[in-house]
Amino acid sequence: MENTKMTIEYLRLLNSMYKRILDEVEVGVHAVDASGNTVIYNNKMAQIESMDIQDVMNKNLLDVFMFKEDQSSTLVKALQDRRETKNVKQTYFNNKGREITTNNNTIPIYENEELLGAVEIANDVTKLERLIKGNITLKGTTRYTFDSITGTSSSIKEVIEGAKRAARTSSYVLIVGETGTGKELFAQSIHNASNRFSGPFISQNCAALPDNLIESLLFGTKRGAFTGAIDQPGLFEQANGGTLLLDEINSLNLNLQAKLLRALQEKTIRRVGDTKDTPVDVRVIANINEDPIDAVTNNHLRKDLYYRLGVVSVFIPPLRERKEDIPLLVQHFLKKYNELFQMNVKGLSDEVIQSFMEYEWAGNVRELEHIIEAAMNIILDDEDTIRYSHLPYQYRSKMQGKDRSTPSTSVDNFLKERADITASLKDQMDYFEKSYIEHVWEKNDYNISKTADVLGLSRQSLQYRLKKLKIKHE
Repeated sequence: MENTKMTIEYLRLLNSMYKRILDEVEVGVHAVDASGNTVIYNNKMAQIESMDIQDVMNKNLLDVFMFKEDQSSTLVKALQDRRETKNVKQTYFNNKGREITTNNNTIPIYENEELLGAVEIANDVTKLERLIKGNITLKGTTRYTFDSITGTSSSIKEVIEGAKRAARTSSYVLIVGETGTGKELFAQSIHNASNRFSGPFISQNCAALPDNLIESLLFGTKRGAFTGAIDQPGLFEQANGGTLLLDEINSLNLNLQAKLLRALQEKTIRRVGDTKDTPVDVRVIANINEDPIDAVTNNHLRKDLYYRLGVVSVFIPPLRERKEDIPLLVQHFLKKYNELFQMNVKGLSDEVIQSFMEYEWAGNVRELEHIIEAAMNIILDDEDTIRYSHLPYQYRSKMQGKDRSTPSTSVDNFLKERADITASLKDQMDYFEKSYIEHVWEKNDYNISKTADVLGLSRQSLQYRLKKLKIKHE
């Protein structure tokens, strides 16, 4: 009797330990009996399949999950064929219709040659599969050309001409511009004007990539490289013969930037887990939403990668630097949304035009488009002019808080403070210039770009003055 009690307690202990181990491992575990009813289902598997454990346990898996006509359950297949399978990719749906993709090792379980059931060890590849599918759909869908770029200002015309020249070669291109300036528009235009126009155009926002998937997504994987790895081409191989756009390249970690640099230099890639290199013919266009010099200085971008990508650099001016293009852009967006909404809005009131010309447009062209779209959702059917009251509340509140006063001069104070000092005009001007630059720089938290904007200087001009006047940030 005592031995029986000890045996039962021991089995309870083992059961608790096994359950804890199963719930802590980073792979999904799903076991069924010979009839296909679930007997083991760990927390990781529930997480992968977005299921509640009680909705799966003791139920037949074919009553819970839905499988494609051309693909049966690997667990059911293991019961039917009584064979072990490894690294089999499976796509199916949970009871809420959510698509799931896993890479499975499935093993039938025997005791004395009697089939007891089967167990599946699963790795979640859903995110990677979605990212790959999302990029594949972009092939051949490039609709923008240089004719799609709206603007007649000298600054935008100069950029367009530079980008057209870049389209004639196969050199890598770095497109620099703030958010909303139209970097992808330029990238597609370069692709469509090049001799690669018939090849694939694949775009990937690097900031949207989870760290654990980035390398696999870009370079592909070899079966068996790690648990769950399958033979899968990466974006470089998918873009072979065409163009690969890497958006927000400065968001990639520096180690991956080093691997990217190697791929650009050697024109070969190596899949994760592979030992051989695969040649690729890909033109890479990279976008960056900050000044590349700042990105290098702040360790957001490797210097050697910048030099490699920046063989051809396209700097897109922000909207605040080409406000003369605003009326033309407005007409473009009015035409677009008139057609889309079946409306007949003819223009803007003078007050709206004036406010647009005063606004700083932190979101650039994209922000302008969103404001026009929002206003056209507010305007009444019998109105044909966008008035100030039609503009979004967020925009109007920003304009109300905008300081429209002219900059006050401090010349009088300056003269009073230095009344007893005799110096040449040049020395006095240098002193005043240095003091004012230091003041504005400090006020803008020592940000070069913001300070240059306030002073009405280019970044290069400001940096020259900082060096000349020996102004340093301690």
